[in-house]
Amino acid sequence: MKKYSKLMVAAIVAIIFIGTFVFLYQKSQPKPIEYQELSPKVTDVLKSTVITGKIEPRNEVNVKPQISGIVTEICKQAGDYVQAGEVIAKVKVIPDMGQLSSAQARVRLAGINLKQAQVDYTREEQLFKKQLVSADEYDKVKQALKQAKEEVVAAEDALEVVRDGVSKSNASASSTLIRSTISGIILDIPVKVGNSVILANTFNDGTTIASVANMNDLIFRGNIDETEVGNLVVGMPMKITIGALQDLKFDADLEYISPKAVENNGANQFEVKAAVRSVKGSKIRSGYSANAEIVLAKAMHVLTVPESAIEFSGDSTFVYVIKGSDDKKTYERKQVITGLSDGVNIEIKKGIGLKDKIRGPQIVANSKEDK
Repeated sequence: MKKYSKLMVAAIVAIIFIGTFVFLYQKSQPKPIEYQELSPKVTDVLKSTVITGKIEPRNEVNVKPQISGIVTEICKQAGDYVQAGEVIAKVKVIPDMGQLSSAQARVRLAGINLKQAQVDYTREEQLFKKQLVSADEYDKVKQALKQAKEEVVAAEDALEVVRDGVSKSNASASSTLIRSTISGIILDIPVKVGNSVILANTFNDGTTIASVANMNDLIFRGNIDETEVGNLVVGMPMKITIGALQDLKFDADLEYISPKAVENNGANQFEVKAAVRSVKGSKIRSGYSANAEIVLAKAMHVLTVPESAIEFSGDSTFVYVIKGSDDKKTYERKQVITGLSDGVNIEIKKGIGLKDKIRGPQIVANSKEDK
């Protein structure tokens, strides 16, 4: 009985050993390599690139005050449409004490001169009536009185301008009223009531009261790599896609290519600008991030194959043409002359025909075959 049991165990071990050996042998045998079969086709090849950038108005104007002072009223808000000359804000003047003192002194001096001119005129008038002075002397005194009166008016106007920012004689052109210089949309009003504003001078740019732009005249501004800028020509069409408005696309025309590169993260890039077309009534806002697709080169109605079927060897390119079928299938290596590529398909200028069958990438075995 014991002898029989030992024989049974030995037989089981032998079967397991032989089965394992057969399984490993089968797994170690090379499987036949299969490839995809591809057919050349006639199609269009477009080589394009995508430029990242922003949408912005062509002309954005910063409205600045003509006087220094304090903002007393803001008449508009960001997003409002304004006409050229329309009031955006009002400013109360803070007079310069030196200028104020000079203006006040000028008024006092003009008053003194007017009184003296009036006295001289009264005396000369009496003498002229008695024919004791000539008409020329009388006219000179009369003219001096007229000039003295005008100087008083001018001095008082100057004082009002220094003190209040406006005079009675030019109230319609008051510099305390900050007006838009162009017609357009107010993009930003960076000041608030109570803020001090400064007149632009040699030492500073002045305070910006508002930014105004014509949002019907927009441009795309972006940067393109130095390896692609050589393919660009002014006038090329572009397709603009805005990240925040995925369902909308806009046409644009390339109108500017910078002649000078700017280094950006170690790469040389060139600034480009394109005029955006048909934007009236759209919801485009200044500063939107956008992508511009531009076709750098194209080959129309040409013979193509998937680029994955091409074998690159030095400066030469090859494909494998399928000969025969089933077990008699062979692959003939043929040199081809390639043209434009869009990254997926590549143009074949010479070497194969439309009826040829081309070997493609290797077919990877699926999980079922592994089992």
